[in-house]
Amino acid sequence: MLKKIRHALLQKREHPYPNFEDMPLHAEESDPIDVLFAQRLTAVAGHFIYCEDEVALIEGLLFLAEQEKLRRMYAWEPSIQQLLDRYEFPFFRTEKDFAEAEAGITACEALIARSGSILISNGNAAGRRLTIYPHVHVVVAYASQLVMDIKDGLDFVQQRYGENLPSLISVISGPSRTADIEKTLVLGAHGPKKLYVFLLEDRLG
Repeated sequence: MLKKIRHALLQKREHPYPNFEDMPLHAEESDPIDVLFAQRLTAVAGHFIYCEDEVALIEGLLFLAEQEKLRRMYAWEPSIQQLLDRYEFPFFRTEKDFAEAEAGITACEALIARSGSILISNGNAAGRRLTIYPHVHVVVAYASQLVMDIKDGLDFVQQRYGENLPSLISVISGPSRTADIEKTLVLGAHGPKKLYVFLLEDRLG
């Protein structure tokens, strides 16, 4: 048997797939990238809200707070705080009484359309706690952050931070879930029970 294997290895044959490295890993998607992201996000139990401007975003956040009965919503990133302050949206900006937090409002690094995932890091003020501790995680993202694949999202991170890459880069695909106990799916086992992505349009004009 070993002689046959050695003989086969010594025989010179042409590569059956000479252009393999240049071939795309996935079939080309026909849907627009934002539509694809919304479809894939909702398929993993996430919630997608498109906002044509900041007013629509604030209205959506107010509706969410009323719908989910949220009274303690936290935001630690300066860009998010400035946005909320412009419209006098009530939120907690410090860590005071964080153990009672009901929702965390954060930005993200990129949105991965093919999997409906959110690429996050600890390179901003939200850190890791605001994305995993409250039962509701609200992501405020911009349409210009939409990319097709994870590798494209990582390119975003590389361009933003250069050599000072964050120590934690993670991908969120829907609410936290597990089926370890009796094969029963449980949401919120290791993080938020609900995930909302507010996509703010910034590609027009």
